Amino acid sequence: MTALAITLIVLTAVVLGIWASRHVMIAKEGGGFVLTEQYRGDGELPPVSVVVAAKDEQENIGRCATTMLEQDYGELEMIVVNDRSTDGTASIVQRIAEKDRRLRLINVGHLPAGWCGKNHAMQTGIAAARSEWICMIDADCHQTSRRSLTAAVAYAQDSGADLLSVLPNLEMKGFWESAVQPVCAGVMMIWFNPAKVNDPARPQAYANGAFMLMRRPAYEAVGGHAAVRDKLNEDMHLAARTKQQGLKLRVVRNNGLYLVRMYSSLREIVAGWSRIFYGTFGTRRRLSISLAVLMVMALLPYAAAALGWSAWAAGARPAGLLLACGLLGAAAAAVQISVIYRFYRLIGARAEMAWSYPIGCLAAIVALLVALIKSRPGARFTWRSTTYTNPKPPA
Repeated sequence: MTALAITLIVLTAVVLGIWASRHVMIAKEGGGFVLTEQYRGDGELPPVSVVVAAKDEQENIGRCATTMLEQDYGELEMIVVNDRSTDGTASIVQRIAEKDRRLRLINVGHLPAGWCGKNHAMQTGIAAARSEWICMIDADCHQTSRRSLTAAVAYAQDSGADLLSVLPNLEMKGFWESAVQPVCAGVMMIWFNPAKVNDPARPQAYANGAFMLMRRPAYEAVGGHAAVRDKLNEDMHLAARTKQQGLKLRVVRNNGLYLVRMYSSLREIVAGWSRIFYGTFGTRRRLSISLAVLMVMALLPYAAAALGWSAWAAGARPAGLLLACGLLGAAAAAVQISVIYRFYRLIGARAEMAWSYPIGCLAAIVALLVALIKSRPGARFTWRSTTYTNPKPPA
């Protein structure tokens, strides 16, 4: 018992120190630039083509299209690519297009071999676009400001970005959305710190496909969606290719510009984030490291507190070490929740749900485990009614 208690004390002390250091990191991030509707650029704004891929999105596509068409932007066209939908997606878009000629509907009825559905749809839509600036958005996002596109394009021009990713704020209505989704977003930060992504001297590359602006010459230089045709997370791979080509990649947080409601049930959340983890982290090694980090950082404080206090209360020895273990575990858990509260406020999540962080971590651990299973060579998985086979060797 003595060796176990000492081991738990050392590990928990390390975890406590790491969580405490996160307060400093959050303070730095909180002082960073956030894109809002108040942003005003210096130059004239160019024409923009907004392209959306939609597969069975009848619940979202109407709000997505109307809030984008309500933008105060000058010269704007919008293309929705209906990718083999079996619901009312196409009819909803068509009704909106009849009232607003800036919206065009393109129907895709066949997925060529070797392509992921969204990538083929986006390639099709961008090929039909007329503008030099391409705005790629997801069908499940909606603009909450009439100036979101204006602010984003102005910032992209002022910053000299070839690819700008405006990070989303999550719309979360149910318990599981509020408990799990911010945890999964935090897992992404293990590998993709925005400050490092924005540093051209560093190799880290990240983008979120919910809202990306890209210059057409840059899009063509990286090979477009054809170059990432078989990638489930095409946004990440386009970002990586942008940096590899020596082009300028920028990611920026937003406040009040747009929201995205990714998933609504626990089943959808686990399935969706397992796909994101699998497609984003790229290797089984990264998935395994992410899983280990999450388990230790999130759950060890509670395990140490429960074991230390229960053993001490039962009269086990050495009593002093067990009591210290319980106290350290409780302290680490308290600091953890205080950090998560601030982190949730930073990313626009419900800060009052910080107490649910351990519960969310359990669901995120399941999503990472599912991603590990999906990453096996030859593993088959289904997304958006299309089944894919993983060709990659283990790493």
